[in-house]
Amino acid sequence: MGAPFDLTLEEMREHRSAKWSRVAPDVLPAWTAEMDVRTAPAVAQALHAAVDLSDFGYAGHPRPVVEAFAGFARDAWGWDPVADGGSVRVMADVGVGVQEVLRAVTSPGDRVVLNPPVYLSFYPWLAGLGLVAEDVPMLDQDRGGRLDLEGIERSLAGGTRVVLLCSPHNPLGMVTPREDLAALAGLAKAHGALVVSDEIHAPLVHPGSERPFVPFLTVSDAAREVGVALHSPSKAWNLAGLKLAVGVVADRARWPESMPGGLDWGAGILGQYAAVAAWTDGRDWLEVVRREIEERVGELEPLLAEHLPGVRYHRPSASYLAWLDCRGLGLGDDPAAAFLERGRVLLSSGPAFGPGGAGFARLNIGTSPELMAEAVRRMALAV
Repeated sequence: MGAPFDLTLEEMREHRSAKWSRVAPDVLPAWTAEMDVRTAPAVAQALHAAVDLSDFGYAGHPRPVVEAFAGFARDAWGWDPVADGGSVRVMADVGVGVQEVLRAVTSPGDRVVLNPPVYLSFYPWLAGLGLVAEDVPMLDQDRGGRLDLEGIERSLAGGTRVVLLCSPHNPLGMVTPREDLAALAGLAKAHGALVVSDEIHAPLVHPGSERPFVPFLTVSDAAREVGVALHSPSKAWNLAGLKLAVGVVADRARWPESMPGGLDWGAGILGQYAAVAAWTDGRDWLEVVRREIEERVGELEPLLAEHLPGVRYHRPSASYLAWLDCRGLGLGDDPAAAFLERGRVLLSSGPAFGPGGAGFARLNIGTSPELMAEAVRRMALAV
């Protein structure tokens, strides 16, 4: 088993995952949030065990998954998600969890607060449920971003009853401070609103970050009353295709009554094997990956300075996604389109992340130094 990020371009071209199979053969993909990384040995061993057992039935009892996640959360963040009546439910992925919670607590036409530029799938999820995105853009984006609490309060005062939070924030890589999370919880409680917190990138806060990840449900009594949190090993251990996530409330009575009772049947049994292994025995591998991602973050700055000095970039504190301000390049509202056409490198389109995304593009740097450098060199061909 090699180092996590030592996969070659030739090896990656053999992958059937969305990132690599949904592009033309001459395109270098740096778009969707998959890493180019070798599977954690503990996870690989667990999956081999499933193969050896021919264990490919429906997902099994969720208890081992719940216990593994609770143990990881206690050790990583000092949070016991099952203490004092807390409840963890297993489901297929974070997207399923978010949509099922929203389906249970809203009606078509209701508004949901988003903080753009924000994870691009939030918008089609809302549209599919007949919900309206109430955009409250992030403030101070050129310095990493922060929640516009006053704007959120205005929206809640106007009748919005759900805030869909991205914490840590995608694409800005911002780790929201405890005090802002507590203030958000207080606003939600005062206005009878729910906060649905997508915390999928939480294990990927960079080792050198000045601000640790804080689970929303830990920040106050109000947060425990108004919050639902979603977690998954899919980003940190690169397991999205194995289909497993967990939803958490601080009091099992706070699960919306109309939530489907059989959510855990939508998870994959291989996802269960992998999640338990990742959260228990895959932690050392994760630490190596976190350090390497932080190295990529540092390596990106001189690459941009050399090849694309017109691009502005604020170092993220979490995850492997870089939000690039390309407005100085003269490539229009969607610079990713120009990078693809002229450089044959695919980034995520900035406008898809909502208001404030025009002129931006999201670059996936969860790869080897060589492939990241090649992506930047190809981007420069568009200028």
